[in-house]
Amino acid sequence: MTRSSFSHRTRTCMLGLTVLASLLFGATIASAASPVYTGYFSNAAISGYDAVAYHTDNKAIEGDDDYSFEWMGANWYFRSAANRDAFAANPEKYAPQYGGYCAYAVAMGGTASSDPHQWSIVRGKLYLNYDGNVQARWQKDREAFIQQANQNWPEVLN
Repeated sequence: MTRSSFSHRTRTCMLGLTVLASLLFGATIASAASPVYTGYFSNAAISGYDAVAYHTDNKAIEGDDDYSFEWMGANWYFRSAANRDAFAANPEKYAPQYGGYCAYAVAMGGTASSDPHQWSIVRGKLYLNYDGNVQARWQKDREAFIQQANQNWPEVLN
């Protein structure tokens, strides 16, 4: 086994264990959390990425401290005043579903963090996923996962 294949396998295994732990223990961790996922050491929604840009620019764009808005106990950051104002006028239109937690994890009955670069918009709603592997699973049957996640949310936070 080469060093690179060992480290890739090790990372894959560790990632799998992290996802499993998040799914198994996520509800316990989330019970003390806000309904908006902000990470453990932050109060920034979507890790500081602009929620409006996913819809208007079709990509993940980091927000700027100069254009922030507080909603549901989290700070939301935007790349422009126009995006901030659009969000402030209708946050439910732009905010990610399930508080920004991984949509696949919510469908599976738990919670997990999300990567702002692993996203999709389905029928005008933003969904985030834990990582690329999880997103690939999510994309295979996202309609069924959305239906299941809608049934599980927000009870998975308890």
